[in-house]
Amino acid sequence: MTAVPKISGATRLYAIVGDPIAQVRSPEVFTARFAAMGVDAVLIPVHVPDARFDAIVPALLDIGNLDGVLVTVPFKARMLRFATHLGETARCIGALNALRRDADGAWTGDMFDGAGFVRGAQAKGERLAGRRVALFGAGGAGSAIACALAEAGVASVAILDPETGRAGALADTLRAAFPGGRFDVAGSVPADANLVVNASPVGMAPGDGLPADLGTLAPGTLVGDVVVSEAPTAMIRHATACGCRWVNGRDMHAGQVDVLLNFLLPHGPRPR
Repeated sequence: MTAVPKISGATRLYAIVGDPIAQVRSPEVFTARFAAMGVDAVLIPVHVPDARFDAIVPALLDIGNLDGVLVTVPFKARMLRFATHLGETARCIGALNALRRDADGAWTGDMFDGAGFVRGAQAKGERLAGRRVALFGAGGAGSAIACALAEAGVASVAILDPETGRAGALADTLRAAFPGGRFDVAGSVPADANLVVNASPVGMAPGDGLPADLGTLAPGTLVGDVVVSEAPTAMIRHATACGCRWVNGRDMHAGQVDVLLNFLLPHGPRPR
């Protein structure tokens, strides 16, 4: 039986911020896990309009019983300046998706999207080492996934982003951090790519198609999509039509729940 959270005046708060926010599934997942662990806490969705971000976030972080914040699009890079301390991945790529309030009141931030994608793929039995990657999106999630894939031993990453300057900056960052890998800016999916990942916002809206013309993918190609959706996205539908295995946004989300809980609750659960 699923534990039901009981909210009182002593309940601690965690928030997930984004614009939009209705698509997120984290509140139900994390609140249920908090309850199962005996943690007197809930995760609430907070819609922060993009134009009001700089005014709302400082006020949010001043709430006395707020212990942590998860961050989704489009704020993963902009949230960086509110962190007092940064973990290694956040420092490397310049974006974060989680903040926790430390005992001294400081905020520590890090990025776990990449770890979630890798763990999600591995949970489905996929081997990542040696793969040649085509990555759509050089934002926060794309940067984190590129970093995690490099750590997992992929042979190369071709980065596709309409903002070529951003793609070039990510390639430079990866070359410096992983000198043994190959990281390039690309205008189309390389012919030899056998891992294609959509880490762009394309797919979030119901009518969205593919991030680019992918053509027919070889059946041995692994396809990934970071978009969390009830129905299969165009990316996942295309993978299925081509006979490819895939990792979707739900797989990625599930892959980072445990590492996020370990980050948010570094000293173990607070008893009820």
